[in-house]
Amino acid sequence: MQRPSIDELNKKAKEIRRTVLKMLTEASSGHTGGSLSVVEIIISLYYCKMRHDPKNPGWQGRDRLVLSKGHACPTLYAVLAECGYFPKTELMTLRKFGTRLQGHPQLGLPGIEASTGSLGQGLSIAIGMALAARLDKKDTRVYCVMGDGELNEGQIWEAAASAAHYKLDNLCGIVDHNKLQIDGPCEEVMDMGPLKDKWASFGWNVLECDGHNIKELMDSLDSAERKKAKPTVILAHTVKGKGVSFVEHKAEWHGIAPKKEELDRALKELE
Repeated sequence: MQRPSIDELNKKAKEIRRTVLKMLTEASSGHTGGSLSVVEIIISLYYCKMRHDPKNPGWQGRDRLVLSKGHACPTLYAVLAECGYFPKTELMTLRKFGTRLQGHPQLGLPGIEASTGSLGQGLSIAIGMALAARLDKKDTRVYCVMGDGELNEGQIWEAAASAAHYKLDNLCGIVDHNKLQIDGPCEEVMDMGPLKDKWASFGWNVLECDGHNIKELMDSLDSAERKKAKPTVILAHTVKGKGVSFVEHKAEWHGIAPKKEELDRALKELE
């Protein structure tokens, strides 16, 4: 598959942000800040890196993505719909009664590989997938997107030790490192730094990049694929609420949706 150009992907990122904001406003609830910070990460995976087939979501040869920070699922839903996994018209049913687009990812929606949202569990699920691929002698790669606030969970580090022990070089973790969580700055709620040293001490290959720079993301994902005998984690430095001036760097926007007038203002900024 030929990779889209960086310009095309940057335009796609802006389009996805607009769609996500409309979804959240229509639902009148959801997670705005973390959905906007993870956009380029999800786009880089689905448009450039992962092998997948929207017409055959269960294709055995596909790579897997586990969105461990499940509250950012509006972005994943928007990208899946753009790829053709389900109709775009379904996006506006987010969080409504009877919808397949729940507030956290749920199995049953084409393209969703795991039900997630209870923080700290996604990496363990991804490790199981990576181990299964090895046992089945498949070249499947497994990606797990985590939040930096999520790293407070002890299960993350139990899983990290396990992945290194089994030398899971088909596993790549990506930390959406926006430095804010629901209660405030990560370093004030529970300082986990220095993250690079911490992951390395658990036996991981550690890379860092600008999580909004698609070229840097792609270079890091390519480098992770070449690394042997170790799992890789990419610390992707991002901005919570990226793209909307009155949302950026604001912890209070972790779990609220825009109102109609705020949506109009945000969409103008994203034109």
